[in-house]
Amino acid sequence: MNLLMVIFGLIAILAVVGTVQAIKERNVLSILFNLGTAVVIGGFTIATIVFQGYPPSLH
Repeated sequence: MNLLMVIFGLIAILAVVGTVQAIKERNVLSILFNLGTAVVIGGFTIATIVFQGYPPSLH
């Protein structure tokens, strides 16, 4: 789970970067998809860290 959590975190960060670029270009559809990705994947990442800890416990 460690590596998957890191990958999901990077995806969420890149989605936020993409959102900023989409706002600069005024691309509404890209803003929606990037925000959706950042919220969903970022939420999974944060929930995993909160409920399993980092690094996750082995039991």
